Amino acid sequence: MTGQIHYQGEPGAFSHLACSRFFPDHQPMPCQSFAAAFAAVRANKGDLAMIPVDNSVAGRVSDIYHLLPEGGLKIIGEHYLPVHHNLWGVPGAKLAEIKIARSHPMALGQVRKRLAGWDITPKTDTDTAGAARRVAERGDKTIASVSSALAGEIYGLDLLAENIEDAAHNTTRFLVLSENGSELPAPDTPVVTSFVFRVRSVPSALYKALGGFATNGINITKLESYMVGGSFQAAQFYMDVEAHPDNDNMKHAMEELGFFSEEIITLGTYPADAVRGMS
Repeated sequence: MTGQIHYQGEPGAFSHLACSRFFPDHQPMPCQSFAAAFAAVRANKGDLAMIPVDNSVAGRVSDIYHLLPEGGLKIIGEHYLPVHHNLWGVPGAKLAEIKIARSHPMALGQVRKRLAGWDITPKTDTDTAGAARRVAERGDKTIASVSSALAGEIYGLDLLAENIEDAAHNTTRFLVLSENGSELPAPDTPVVTSFVFRVRSVPSALYKALGGFATNGINITKLESYMVGGSFQAAQFYMDVEAHPDNDNMKHAMEELGFFSEEIITLGTYPADAVRGMS
């Protein structure tokens, strides 16, 4: 092992699976919350965190957009994990016996049609791996969990049905974070630059702030707004662009953004995952 990588959830969570798949030489370390994962990396220099930010079915993981500009970490990479949900029961259980399936609300939403077809009632739990653990502890053959393959293996459950997600494209995007960041990728490699900004309170500020990206041919792949500071008037924006900060067009676009913004916080420039080029 070359280090530790921290994730939110219990052993067997999809974040645990992502850590194991993309960083097999790091020791996965479970954390109770996203904030705890950030704190663990700050306390252990050289460690990493792997945090989900978006799902192709359920949308954004909203808590992360508040943590990223305040958490003291830099984004150094991104990875896309295909999400395959499985139905797990206690040893000896049969699919026809299952009355209740427990899991995280986001996971249950992604298998809603399949559960309805089996006349199985969904029940929310704190997370997918925790649901698997509690199903194993309870030992009730009528209760199953919707969890990852890793969770079923860890908690000794029987596989009742695999790949039960309603959408075949179900994918989660993860960000990799460190305290010190990393060296900028070479200017001629495909990269993503992420930052947050807050526009000035003037008419059409957002429209004008984004105009520089259009005129300079910079592709914006993500733009999310969220409220900050308990105010209904000040919105902060998270943004991903496919451009290197040393690129002249990117410099011009950022200059224009800065003119119409009160604050810009750069979160990182990192290699674009190969999945981006397949869309």
